[in-house]
Amino acid sequence: MNRSQVEKISKALADQTRLRIFEAISATDHMNCGEIVSMRGVTPATVSHHLKILSEAKLILCRREGQFVYSQAVPETIKAYTRALAKIAGGIKPTRRS
Repeated sequence: MNRSQVEKISKALADQTRLRIFEAISATDHMNCGEIVSMRGVTPATVSHHLKILSEAKLILCRREGQFVYSQAVPETIKAYTRALAKIAGGIKPTRRS
């Protein structure tokens, strides 16, 4: 994962509402937009905006089924992001070759 991707994910998760939406989606197999809108204090326009940013950061996948749009988390992105942060922080040391 390159630095630009790390920055995009960090910015996506830095917003309190987006983080709450991402947590809700991650806690389930998938959520439709109506379920996300029913979360207190989130309007349909706000949900659409936040889902777009989460999707662009590759944190979620959105798929349309009829009139519904379902979102699901992409665990591989979080794993790669965690590894990249650890590397930036110096948490991953190069292995020594004998």
